[in-house]
Amino acid sequence: MKQILLTLTLLLGVFSCAEAPKTETGLSGFTIKTGLNVSHWLSQSNSRGEERANYMQAEDFKVIAGMGFDHVRLPIDEEQMWDEEGNRNEEAFELMHKAIHWALDNKLRVIVDLHVLRSHHFNKSDSNKLWEDPVAQQQFWSFWDQLSDELVEYPIDSLAYELMNEAVADDPEDWNNLIAKGIATVRAKEPTRTIVVGSNRWQMTSTFKDLRVPKDDKNLILSFHFYDPFLISHYKAHWTGELSKFDGEVNYPGQTVDTTVYANYPKEVVEALKSNNGVYNKEVLEERILLAVKVAEEYGLPLYCGEYGMLPTTSLEIRTRLYQDETDIFNKYGIARTHWNYKNDFPVVDPVTLEPIDEIVSIITQ
Repeated sequence: MKQILLTLTLLLGVFSCAEAPKTETGLSGFTIKTGLNVSHWLSQSNSRGEERANYMQAEDFKVIAGMGFDHVRLPIDEEQMWDEEGNRNEEAFELMHKAIHWALDNKLRVIVDLHVLRSHHFNKSDSNKLWEDPVAQQQFWSFWDQLSDELVEYPIDSLAYELMNEAVADDPEDWNNLIAKGIATVRAKEPTRTIVVGSNRWQMTSTFKDLRVPKDDKNLILSFHFYDPFLISHYKAHWTGELSKFDGEVNYPGQTVDTTVYANYPKEVVEALKSNNGVYNKEVLEERILLAVKVAEEYGLPLYCGEYGMLPTTSLEIRTRLYQDETDIFNKYGIARTHWNYKNDFPVVDPVTLEPIDEIVSIITQ
């Protein structure tokens, strides 16, 4: 186990970017440890024009670096970057470049993440046409052909690509085939650019066993997302359907929701609670994360948690206990991670003053 931890530590560069040791495995030198998602700006936002431009500024990236983070994940959406005819939105591309430059100016590395497509949304899996529409698939590969041309100027040790966020395919082979050609599209122009690849169905650790990536490509990082226990991380989230109607107490560690309260809620809410309730502690979390660790070890690739976090709807005491257990596990296995998010729905700062929430930041930057 010590040798495994040492290997993953070297691959992910758990020291600062300036001190990260070089490995002899052909990696691009893109080393990260702790970061933030710069979300709801060029992704999942209806803001445009001046409002969109002002949401993130150079000061934000200075604040992120000042808190001790070493990278950002930058989600971008098709509808922000291209119109329905596939024409570029030059203003959005300019903002993307500004974000990258602001990050690099503050010694932050960047993962550009194509988050939502018109043909695929992680929260609308019933209406996704990406998996059955050859035109939509070709368009996806075309987007990365264009993005590669656009971003090739940036150093390979400073910028990485995540080809798509949270694939939700009924057949995991549909995702494996799509991503294989996506990787090949980038590799035709950038043979050593780091590419982040997640597993099918929301990048859950339980689906890592179905993930296939090229075995001879060592410039890949495997990515999972982790929101367990969901009843805590998404407590009262308005987009969670019947679960959003539960307003009782939640707990960690231990039984997330006391089952005796089921009698106080309608049948639909109870069914949703039963699907997500359970006993959670550090050992349970580690067991689930190990499903991804084992696959990364088999491929000899670094492992990365691209999203984790909690809404500020639960007590700070519960959140800090859970964050500490997650951080301990990440550090034990040398897993880099990017908290969802910076100043929006899962904030680590006051969204107005940008003052850090010290109780959380001090844990997740360990």
